[in-house]
Amino acid sequence: MSECSDVAIQATCDDASLCKRYAVQRGYWEDKYIGYMVQSSTSRKQPEISRGYYARTEAIWKLLVQFVSIMEQKCQIVSLGAGLDTTYWRLHEAGLVPHGYFEVDFIDVVTRKIRCIGTKPALRSCLSDFETQSDKSCLHCGAYRLVSADLRDILKLEDKLISAGIDFRLPTLFLAECVLIYMAPDKSSNLINWITDKFNDCVFINYEQINMDDSFAKVMINNLKLRNCWLAGAQACLSKQVQMNRFLDNGWLNVVCNDMWNIYNRLPDRQRIERLEMLDESELLEQLLQHYCLMVAVKDTSDLGLEMML
Repeated sequence: MSECSDVAIQATCDDASLCKRYAVQRGYWEDKYIGYMVQSSTSRKQPEISRGYYARTEAIWKLLVQFVSIMEQKCQIVSLGAGLDTTYWRLHEAGLVPHGYFEVDFIDVVTRKIRCIGTKPALRSCLSDFETQSDKSCLHCGAYRLVSADLRDILKLEDKLISAGIDFRLPTLFLAECVLIYMAPDKSSNLINWITDKFNDCVFINYEQINMDDSFAKVMINNLKLRNCWLAGAQACLSKQVQMNRFLDNGWLNVVCNDMWNIYNRLPDRQRIERLEMLDESELLEQLLQHYCLMVAVKDTSDLGLEMML
């Protein structure tokens, strides 16, 4: 399968950001910073979409907080394909900033985010030394490090992270949200393997599609093709087991994977958000969430208690 164009991949960043902004506007969760990153969304989103983003955001947030708390902030987070994500600012507000928080994305996205941060005092005030540490392709401000890199080029990615101050000795959590599926399986496997080679203690949270060989998935794939967006890594997303095998085969010792429908139904705040917008029936929501998963992989060489996250 052809790889998606970089421009088309970056367009998915805007789509996701607008959906998150809309859900926040409707009260699904609180994020006082997303409004500085993304303009107000005027077009209505389907309730199924907002509920899906709620489940995704809440589940990942709980895992991030758990990781930083277990490590007592003596750790790092690396967000791969971070886009316009505001997690760093939410962690800062909660007093849970890790030793290092790294974001990686294409240079156009990074440049845009740097410009946005630089013009928004509410964002800039959470960073240190913004004026003296920034340029058009990276931003190094205390714990927050924003770098441009192509995840398919491991050598350059490593160089960029080293320049940004990554510490291979610290426990490190990697986060990817609908990122690996745009990479050919050999490229994503190289990335996954590189992480286990470099870090003794690490966690990988992967939010991504699954069940990509049924009729529902084919509709999703065809809709993306119309936007010149090809899912080059779809073969690694055929099932939960296939997702897990990709990590188990590349040095990760413990892996769990749950579909988002299962996760959604276990979230404690579900009844509140279901009152925000009514659904005539839940069949479409169930189908949608059964085609996404949250996978957690752990390598805990130093026995730090990271397996509690599984």
